[in-house]
Amino acid sequence: MKGLFQLLLKIVVWFVSLSFLLVLAFKWLPVPVTPLMLIRYFETDSSKILKHDWVPLDDISKNLQLAVICSEDQLFLKHNGFDLKAIEKVITESQNGKRLRGGSTISQQTAKNVFLWPERSWLRKGFEAYFTFAIELCWPKERILEVYLNSIEMGEGIYGAEAASQYWFKKPAKNLSQYEAAAIAAILPNPRTYKAAPVTAYIQSRKTWIVRQMRYFGPLKFVDDKDGKGKH
Repeated sequence: MKGLFQLLLKIVVWFVSLSFLLVLAFKWLPVPVTPLMLIRYFETDSSKILKHDWVPLDDISKNLQLAVICSEDQLFLKHNGFDLKAIEKVITESQNGKRLRGGSTISQQTAKNVFLWPERSWLRKGFEAYFTFAIELCWPKERILEVYLNSIEMGEGIYGAEAASQYWFKKPAKNLSQYEAAAIAAILPNPRTYKAAPVTAYIQSRKTWIVRQMRYFGPLKFVDDKDGKGKH
């Protein structure tokens, strides 16, 4: 029994050590590929398309940065990775026998996309919470958003803002207009089904709502933890 405990302890120590080293490495290094990219590529019905062009956050339109925050996680700049009210709602719905749903923060989605596999389970959620804590501890908000915008699925075989912008609008991500950015943000809940262009009536309504939220939200400001000053 003692030997088993020691073995489990060693496994935990190795996992925490290696995972934190990986998190620290991705604080500066581009994420070359994610588990979801590989899973999608090797699926039986895959089109074998994998478009992924990493670009720095400065080369991604402020419109798209703001659009995804307004669409996916309006408390992104304020929370520490978790929306406690949303978590309480998920637990309540689960206890009532409802299907485990999404509603994760941008930090949680980043953790899931970069480090984990796509599955709705409490085990995956547990690992997601761990990696969310790790990236919030090690990365500034700008880096979390940069990795998120470069890694998430934005179409069939399309990953990241630059590939999505080129695919949907034939232009660099830094040149996306407000409505183009909103169109990409609008398809994120189901990017393999929805299209950013041409849009359906449903995506058009979501796009209009997102643009309205962007105007209510105002200019996007990050806080530099060292001096407390806002960054535009």
